[in-house]
Formats: sequence, C-alpha cells, structure tokens
Amino acid sequence: MQTTRFKIAEAARMVGVSPSTLRLWESQSLFEPIRTESGQRLYDGDLLERLKRIAWLRQEQGLNPAAIREFLKTDEDAGPDMPLPPAAASLPERKAGADEIPVGHKVRRMRRAAGDTLETVARAIGVTTSVLSTFERTSQGLSLTALHAVAHYFGTTVSILCGEDTTRPNESLVRYGEWPTWPATSSGVTVQVLAEGAKQMQCHRFQLAPGASSEGAYQHDGEEFIYVLTGSLEIVLDGDQFFELNAGDSFTFESHRPHSWRNSSKSETILIWINTPASF
Repeated sequence: MQTTRFKIAEAARMVGVSPSTLRLWESQSLFEPIRTESGQRLYDGDLLERLKRIAWLRQEQGLNPAAIREFLKTDEDAGPDMPLPPAAASLPERKAGADEIPVGHKVRRMRRAAGDTLETVARAIGVTTSVLSTFERTSQGLSLTALHAVAHYFGTTVSILCGEDTTRPNESLVRYGEWPTWPATSSGVTVQVLAEGAKQMQCHRFQLAPGASSEGAYQHDGEEFIYVLTGSLEIVLDGDQFFELNAGDSFTFESHRPHSWRNSSKSETILIWINTPASF
C-alpha cells in the first residue's frame, strides 16, 4: 500500500504553522523532509507526527532548537516501555486538575493493569506503536480522535482521562479566564472546562489554531451543541455531509453519527461545545 505524502503547504496547514516555518525548522536540523528527484519536499505520516511534536515543544514549552533536538534524540533512543526521559519529565503539564498525573502516564498504567501490549492497544485505536509509546511518555502526539479511541478502549471518557473533576458539588462557578484546561495532547487544540462536577452535560471552550482538526472521525452516545464565538469551523457528519459554521452560528447533531471537524479559517477559532449526557 502506497504511503500518502503531502506537499509543504498541506503539511504546514496540518501542523498549524506556515511553510516558511517548516523551512526554518529544516535549516535548524530538526527534521529532514522527503525529496523527489526534482528536489520537491514531501511529508509522510511519520514526518507529520515529528513536526507536530516540534510545534508543541517550540510553541507550548518555549524550547530553543538545540533543546528540541536533544529532546527528540532522547525520545527516539528510549525503548517503548522505558521510563519517561528526563527531558520530557522536566516539561510542565497543563491539566484540568492540579493533582492529576499526566494523561500519557495514566494511559500507560491502564494498559499495563489490563495486561495489554503497546502493539495491541495501538492496533485497536488505529495508530502506530511508536506514536502510542511516545504519547505514554510525553502525553503528546495523539489527535482528539485517537484519544477518544483510547478512552473507549479502556471504558472511560476523554474528559475523565484529561483530569476533569467529577467530585465537585452541583454548583459550578468558573470565572472568566480561569478555565481549567485539558492537557495539550494535540497540536493547536486547546480544550477548557466551563462547568465542573458530575453533570448530565459537558461544557467546554475549544480554542483551535489555524489548521487544527480532530484528525479523523469519532462517535459516542448523546447529543451535541456547538456555538461559534470567533472564526469558522467545518463539521463533517457521516463522512459525506459538510457544514460550514461561522461566528454566531450554532449547530446540533446526534453524537452517534461519525463526526470530524477542523478550523477552516486562517485565524484562531473559538467555540462553545456542549455534550449530553457526559459521554465525551
């Protein structure tokens, strides 16, 4: 089977950066693109995963090129089930609960408790073993779609995996700008909690960088409501029904329908996203 390869403009959009940024990272020896006989740059799935990691290390963690090269080298040298590399262990985590363990470590504990191998879980959720291994060590590199598949595999939800507090009283006051935030597992996708506690609905604020997407379709029980605050969002239902939402638009659909999404604007898109019951 032929591996899909993307041109630089497509790869940059999927990573959430500009083509010139990819050229800069290449000049800094952070990666080496595939070259055609004519010298055209191409990018496959493994390269895209590396680029997303670089983007997170640069944008979220503020590492310089030398530190990124060292981190990537440590990551590549580590075996699938080796302890978290020191470079990764020193990086701060953004999470909904202050005492929550990193989501990747939580998945590794669940997998080991179930007696499953990396290969078994990776095959079940549709990613490579190396991607899952890296996620378990760094909590990075899984799309929201893949994270949903992980949660389904272990009989839980993405919200619980990401550390949402379900022990609070029924009343939930979250001040403006003080939203608890899920760990940033996927490049360009920030999910913030608008209502905490054990509720029949889940209320989130999504911030999507240009080009950010679910990277695939997922489905679960319930109903969904979306309200676009700024930017634009493309929703795809059942693989062949496309809906373009702009600022001020709202949209509802049944969660059991396979759905995927992406920021279709050239700027940040911000959404209010509500799921009921709490199955996401």
